[in-house]
Amino acid sequence: MKKKWIVIPSLLVLTVIGAYATMPLWRPLWEQQMPQPKIVVNSAMRVEAIDTLVARLNEHYVFPDKAKQIEAVLRQRQHEGKYDGVTDGNQLAKQLTDDIREVAHDLHMGVRFSPKPVPSDTAGGPPPASQAEWEQRTNIVMRLIMRRMAHQRVEKVDRLSPNIGYLKVSGFPPDFIMAEKYGEAMDQLADTDGLIVDLRDNHGGAPESVALLVSYFVDQRTRLNDIWDRDTGVSMQHWTRDKVDGKRYGSKKPVVILAGPNTMSAGEDFAYTMQALKRATVIGERTWGGAHPARPYRLGDHFFAVIPGRRSISPITHTNWEGVGVIPDIASAPDKALAVAQDLLQRRLQGTAPLAAAGH
Repeated sequence: MKKKWIVIPSLLVLTVIGAYATMPLWRPLWEQQMPQPKIVVNSAMRVEAIDTLVARLNEHYVFPDKAKQIEAVLRQRQHEGKYDGVTDGNQLAKQLTDDIREVAHDLHMGVRFSPKPVPSDTAGGPPPASQAEWEQRTNIVMRLIMRRMAHQRVEKVDRLSPNIGYLKVSGFPPDFIMAEKYGEAMDQLADTDGLIVDLRDNHGGAPESVALLVSYFVDQRTRLNDIWDRDTGVSMQHWTRDKVDGKRYGSKKPVVILAGPNTMSAGEDFAYTMQALKRATVIGERTWGGAHPARPYRLGDHFFAVIPGRRSISPITHTNWEGVGVIPDIASAPDKALAVAQDLLQRRLQGTAPLAAAGH
């Protein structure tokens, strides 16, 4: 059965997976306001969570050797009694996450506790592959709510003097929901002379949406990142779209991307890809550093693990941004990056300054 893979910070996994797997997007937010049942973690629950975590890591983690090293650490600490007596679910989840990351510094990976029962790994079936399928499987009220919340990830479309476009994107919801919104935004920006894409508070999303947005900045079909799958051993190539809603921005006009520590996952994917293509100059600080698409696995009634099982590989750099982040072409404090970008674009448009990406 096909599973949905996403590139997101694990702290947001419940909300985003809820949306992408066609669960009501509002449910996790709503449940935060509801009284939560008191769950006392007992010995059997701890053993089940650890045993299942070890098994899922060995089956699915993108680096099998690291999975074995993590298993050795968890078993040693289990033998030492480090987890004995931990009755608080959040405390146990945090301890297991810390122990995992001591071996593998993978920011997407972690264990989470849920007071509500965790659904099975196959609950809900495969995610919708198209807008038509999504609409068929989701009632109209939920579609309106999900679409509205998704479209809010395009936070601002504006024009700055002199004729510089500004696009703030805080996430990459599913491409079939965002296609129309991207088209509307790019229509508004198409006649600007240069563009600033603000990703300073972008917390990730779907690689397919990254590919869709990159498509507006090229003139021909372009190969983007490949994604290698541990389970199948197969690499899937990602390409720009031949057809997009709205007007393309094209490959000639200058583009600047604002980035920083809160630029995460799919946000990093967009910045890294545009930089590698030498299509944009990145200004700001080094980004978060998480490049491995991940998905959740049930560990028991109240625990689940987010485990990366895929790896992004640029056909240009032959690597990715995991652990190092996207390195800016021009360093700047994030709160000053917009002013730096405006100044650079103004000088570039006046012909007094080059605008070339270093292509880290």
